[in-house]
Amino acid sequence: MTVATNPLLSASSLPYGMPDYRVILPEHYMPAFREGFAQQLAEIRALTVVRSMPTFENTIEALERSGELIDRVAHAFYTVSSADATPEIQAIDEELAPLMAAHQDAVLLDAQLYWRVSQVHEHLDERSDLTAEQRYLVQRHFREMTHAGAALDDAAKERLTELNQRLSTLSTTFEKNLLGDTNDLAVIFSDAAELDGLSAGELSATARAAADRGLEGQYLVSLPLFSGHPYLASLTVRESRRRIMAASLSRATRGDDHDNSAVLTEIVTLRAERSALLGYASHAAYITADETAGSPEAVERMLRELAIPAARNAESERAALQEIIDSTEPEPFALKAHDWAFYTEKVRRAQYDIDTAALRPYFEAERVLHDGVFFAATQLYGIRFTERTDIPAYHPSARVFEVHDADGSPVGLYVLDLYTRDTKRGGAWMNPIVSESALRGTLPVVANNLNVSQPGDGQPTLLTLDEVTTLFHEFGHALHGLFARVTYPHFSGTNVFRDFVEFPSQVNEMWILWDEVLQNYARHHETGEPLDPAVVERLRASETFDQGHATSEYLAAAWLDQAWHRLPAGAEAGDVAAFEAAALADIGLRNPVVPTRYSSTYFAHVFSGGYSAGYYSYIWSEVLDADTVEWFKTNGGLTRENGDRFRQRLLGVGGSKDPLEAYRDFRGRDAEIAPLLKRRGLDV
Repeated sequence: MTVATNPLLSASSLPYGMPDYRVILPEHYMPAFREGFAQQLAEIRALTVVRSMPTFENTIEALERSGELIDRVAHAFYTVSSADATPEIQAIDEELAPLMAAHQDAVLLDAQLYWRVSQVHEHLDERSDLTAEQRYLVQRHFREMTHAGAALDDAAKERLTELNQRLSTLSTTFEKNLLGDTNDLAVIFSDAAELDGLSAGELSATARAAADRGLEGQYLVSLPLFSGHPYLASLTVRESRRRIMAASLSRATRGDDHDNSAVLTEIVTLRAERSALLGYASHAAYITADETAGSPEAVERMLRELAIPAARNAESERAALQEIIDSTEPEPFALKAHDWAFYTEKVRRAQYDIDTAALRPYFEAERVLHDGVFFAATQLYGIRFTERTDIPAYHPSARVFEVHDADGSPVGLYVLDLYTRDTKRGGAWMNPIVSESALRGTLPVVANNLNVSQPGDGQPTLLTLDEVTTLFHEFGHALHGLFARVTYPHFSGTNVFRDFVEFPSQVNEMWILWDEVLQNYARHHETGEPLDPAVVERLRASETFDQGHATSEYLAAAWLDQAWHRLPAGAEAGDVAAFEAAALADIGLRNPVVPTRYSSTYFAHVFSGGYSAGYYSYIWSEVLDADTVEWFKTNGGLTRENGDRFRQRLLGVGGSKDPLEAYRDFRGRDAEIAPLLKRRGLDV
């Protein structure tokens, strides 16, 4: 294909360089990737044959200028492969995975390039004229190439490349299997009575989902990425709850073509072999060596310290739920995992007089977005949002907003893709479509994806409190991507250490129940009445409620990730279910009524995403987050002065500075763990 026939081979004419998905067809991607690979390798060859000695300008900056086409094509494609993975896109993803891995290795393991980068790094102290960002860029390129294996001999590099290609293929297979089985296991009900307890909007969403699959007159409950389902808190029919939970827990385990057991054990085995090749005791040691944690032992210490009080609190919560069952059910039964959320709501109503289902009419999606999420950002940072219906996104459901600063200057584009569909992977995430870089003259385009059930036509989209939290959380990632202002693409947006990346997103959750924000968005979608302040106070009082369960299910998943990835090369994992049971027993979190948030076969974060040996990042980042929330509270809260400080010293630096240095610059000291323990009710 030529530039004239393939729109991916030239820069988009749309504002901010948004890819023109109206004219991009599936058959355009592979030729564009191949051309992008070839161009970057030619650019690398050109910089390595320079006869003069390596300098920042002719080596590091030249490296940063390379690969513009492949970056543009990859951003365009991976946005679609995660959010609208049609069979055609899935086939491309499978073909592409080993090719992309091979290309990345061709750059990172290039011996001549590594020599040049090493020379610049060795003589860094001689360049007093370099900026702080430039000096850190040299350090990071040297560290990352060394970490990737650039110093290995040729035979080791050859094996490393084989491992990386095979692992990329397996990760793609894991994701494809999970998406297929999640769709296959969606639970179908023939009678609305089986879904008693759902609101009219929720019931209409299940009817619409069934109709979309040609099941008119039936009701389809699709599965979220995590174990369980939000509907479990409302469904009065116990058998319906059991069916949903059973489907959720059985994903990719059933011995069919979608079973991920063999896939994940091969991933674990090959990651362990690769870590040994690179000189590390395990994949967890390899990953954490280049994160703020530094070692798997540091991660283990934190997880074990938190697991003891979390398990204790979960057991107290279980006992309280069993009491409710014993005292209210005509025929009492032993609490099961599928009962937890339902009876938790009963206890919540009894203790705090809060009915979370009754909150939904106050969380209409459009109002939450404009008068909550956008409003808080405007108050803090002065930015403004304008919907751009003239700029097409990758799917008709995705909406585009232009973001301007207080002085009218452009910040970038924000894309929101709210609703679930069969072609979208589970969970919620932020990803860049265009990365910001002064060197390339680009401003950011970032996307947020959620998986909210879409109600029937004419019905309002009413969010749960958890979905409101997810929207604020993912928008925190979006702000990080929008605000980072760096020279070099290597540092753009959220390109920071994995165990730091969740920090800004978790901080943004603080505004959900902030008076000024809540009063602005939490209004009844029919009457306009604000949420009763007494209810708000009870919500705040209940913030540590059920945290034993929530913390336990999260820590169980984080520990599973560590357990799999602390296996040394040559170790046999054995049966997946048996391995899980032993790992959870080891940390004291093997509790059948509190299943791990993600079981191994559907743990996409670590087997097909970027969180392998890094799922601990959420709780690790929450130490910084909770400490930051305390800072905001003691410094006036939702003010431009506070927002500007957070933006300039943390969000705005992207990855161009050591993240803990950036935190100290913002906070004035290292983070303390006490606010986290208090937040999660683990301080008693």
